[in-house]
Amino acid sequence: MVRERVKNRNFRNVFLVPYPSTRAEAGIQLPFNNPQPLEVDIGCGRGRFLLARARINPGINFLGIDRSLLRLQKIDSKALASGLNNIRLVNTDALRYLPDMPPASVSTIYVFFPDPWPKRRHHSKRLISMAFTELVFQTLVPAGTIHLCTDHAEYFDAMLRCWNASKQFRPVAPFLPTEEEETDFALLFKAQNLPTHRCSYQKREPCNESVKGSGARRDRPVHDNPEVGS
Repeated sequence: MVRERVKNRNFRNVFLVPYPSTRAEAGIQLPFNNPQPLEVDIGCGRGRFLLARARINPGINFLGIDRSLLRLQKIDSKALASGLNNIRLVNTDALRYLPDMPPASVSTIYVFFPDPWPKRRHHSKRLISMAFTELVFQTLVPAGTIHLCTDHAEYFDAMLRCWNASKQFRPVAPFLPTEEEETDFALLFKAQNLPTHRCSYQKREPCNESVKGSGARRDRPVHDNPEVGS
């Protein structure tokens, strides 16, 4: 395990949210005191996407979740230097944090380049699973959306099988970030002319489930063809 070098760093940690010390009996309290929509970036890494998205959308709150404290502290410093006040950061695992969030509290979730755990014996460690779709369903507002991206073709196929098997989501057009919003991984793959794969799914609203009759339309999977350096 790589030891993070956090000593002798003058980080102010302005936007870092304590966890799990902020947990209440009924779950965590959202770290924003305003009614703006909340978007969550799971595994925000170095924060290139998160910071750009927050700059472009000041009317939206953004929560970055990552297991690396050092990466979050660097994002915190950049957000402070940019004068951003719509970012909060949590140093934990998403599978621990999402169950504690208030139900139907998030409008959008981003999962870009999660660890593919390519060896078959490690597949159980992958983030995307049927259990994860349940967590996302509980966390998203009605018609809320999750956007996913990976460079690993087999993992992408597994993602599609997982989300298409869920009756709680419907496929929608993939989210395409602007050049400013591209993650460091996306830029790396683009420079190497390697393909990336994207898909997006929307939480079904209860009224949509009441459609009856043999003529009812069934949603077909929607995803992109492998994109080069997206």
